Amino acid sequence: MFAIVYGVTRRPAQNKPTVLSLFSGLGGLDLGLEAAGFASVGCVEHDELAQASLKRNRGDVWGNLLPSDVVEFSRSVGDRFEGKSADLIAGAPPCQPFSKAGQWRSTARRGLEDGRGGRLLSATMEIAAALKPKVVLLENVPGFVSGPTSALPFLEAEVERLSCDTGTHYALDAQVLDAHHFGTPQRRRRAIIVISQESLSWQWPDAQAEEHRPVAWDALGDLVVDEEDLRPASGKWASLLPTIPEGENYQHHTRRGEGADLFGYRTRYWSFLLKLAKKEPSWTLPASPGPATGPFHWDSRPLTVAEALRLQSFPADWIVEGSYRDQVKQVGNATPPALAEALGRQLMRTLGFEPPAAVQYALRRGSTIPPPAPPQPLGPGWTAGRRPKDHPGSGKGPSPRS
Repeated sequence: MFAIVYGVTRRPAQNKPTVLSLFSGLGGLDLGLEAAGFASVGCVEHDELAQASLKRNRGDVWGNLLPSDVVEFSRSVGDRFEGKSADLIAGAPPCQPFSKAGQWRSTARRGLEDGRGGRLLSATMEIAAALKPKVVLLENVPGFVSGPTSALPFLEAEVERLSCDTGTHYALDAQVLDAHHFGTPQRRRRAIIVISQESLSWQWPDAQAEEHRPVAWDALGDLVVDEEDLRPASGKWASLLPTIPEGENYQHHTRRGEGADLFGYRTRYWSFLLKLAKKEPSWTLPASPGPATGPFHWDSRPLTVAEALRLQSFPADWIVEGSYRDQVKQVGNATPPALAEALGRQLMRTLGFEPPAAVQYALRRGSTIPPPAPPQPLGPGWTAGRRPKDHPGSGKGPSPRS
């Protein structure tokens, strides 16, 4: 029996390297690795809506494993995988403990001080010790490998323990890659950790040539949007969006911009009233945006879920379960399949396999891009009022709450 995937008939996996996915989320990492040639032996995901999305799109091919919590799964992986193996363990642990934006929340805790950090990473390495994969691949935000939230020292110690427990020496390599350099129409910098058996020769994938890297128009220009999916901007600042040019944010309305003097320069987070530009890649899509958090569409409205999926390089027919907010969260937390595919193709070569001839998810730069629409004038309800204060300078402003 053949499985029908994206309208392409695929034979059952034979002589393919296998992957076990942890923290699977919406399946972006799984999709990219599948396109690179890996055969899934299952997904482990605790969120019920993400589980539903995985089952809806790939339940007959990937198949969730239970228990779905990574810590619980680590306690029984030996029994559940008795006589089985996985060449690759891949996962994107929760990024909030290591996220720069997350450190400004009142409940923030830094890096491994957050219980999710060390506990989940330790469980991941316990699963690796039980299955002895050839490679472990982890994806997270840049703070995962640098700065005050870095998990690298912890991971290096865990890799030493993994080597001792398995009797096989593993080596750790880490880089921060931009998904835009690998065919994603979005600037999305991600820490990538590759933990491989020392006998293997891992090399990082080559980036696309700059002139071929896709922009927002390449993803959204031909997308037919259902009118029922359009949502107007809401909140106190919604009426300002049409007055901001494409590719700019609230700083248009500061003394250093060309708009009104409404805000102090650098006194808001970068994504405040941020709009896409057709000729540029999108900025990083957030998982939990507020009403004034961009990037917004150049038509001065929130992105639809279908548009967000395109900017993340997901296939057009991918279905996300839950409410609009639930769907935005799943898409914003996802690993771009195009980035995962580029990593997967290199991993295939590392393991001695030849990846498929065609690349599936990476977009390339198109040709004609329409000019930007001129911004609308400021409405009568807005006045500059008293002169707002600018940010006092680097290191002198407010600090994260953690």
